[in-house]
Amino acid sequence: MDIENPDFQAYRGSTPPRFANQAEVECARILDYHRIPWEYEPTSFVLEQDEMGRVSEAFTPDFYLPEQGLYVEITVMKQSLVTRKNRKLRKLRERYPDVRIKLFYRRDVQRLAERYRLDLAS
Repeated sequence: MDIENPDFQAYRGSTPPRFANQAEVECARILDYHRIPWEYEPTSFVLEQDEMGRVSEAFTPDFYLPEQGLYVEITVMKQSLVTRKNRKLRKLRERYPDVRIKLFYRRDVQRLAERYRLDLAS
C-alpha cells in the first residue's frame, strides 16, 4: 500500500517510510507532533529457523523510539488475526528478553484517533 508521507521532522530513518496502513501514518504523525524521535521498521527479529539455519519466521515491529529504547507495534486487525500477532510477540519476548516492545490494539489506536481527531478510514 503506497500511502503519501507528510514531511516528518522527528523521523530518524535514512529512507522515506512506506507505511502499511493509515493507522501507522497517523501514529507517526502523533510521534512527530510531540517531537518524539522514531524509526519505521528498522529491525526484523528472527523467531524461528529451519535445520539449515534459514529464517522461517520473523517479526518486524512498526516503530522504534530510540530515546525510550522501545519498539511499538500497531495492529488494527480483526481479533481473529490478532491472536497470531500475539503469538509472535510472545516468541519475541522469549527469544529476546531485553527487547522492550508495546503492542497497540485497534481499541488503543481508536482512542488515540478520537483524542487527536485523526482520520483512520483508510
